[in-house]
Amino acid sequence: MTKIQILGTGCAKCNKLAEHAEQAAKALGLDYDMEKITDLNQIMGFGVMTTPGL
Repeated sequence: MTKIQILGTGCAKCNKLAEHAEQAAKALGLDYDMEKITDLNQIMGFGVMTTPGL
């Protein structure tokens, strides 16, 4: 199973990224689990300084 993590605060761009990632995963026929991470401390733990991140 592929794990997809969307890093963002829930803004419009973050939601659009989640939508596009889901469409791409479905188009590729992937078995995936999507997780939206909105906690800024967790996001920074990934080394992401701007959101959205994938």
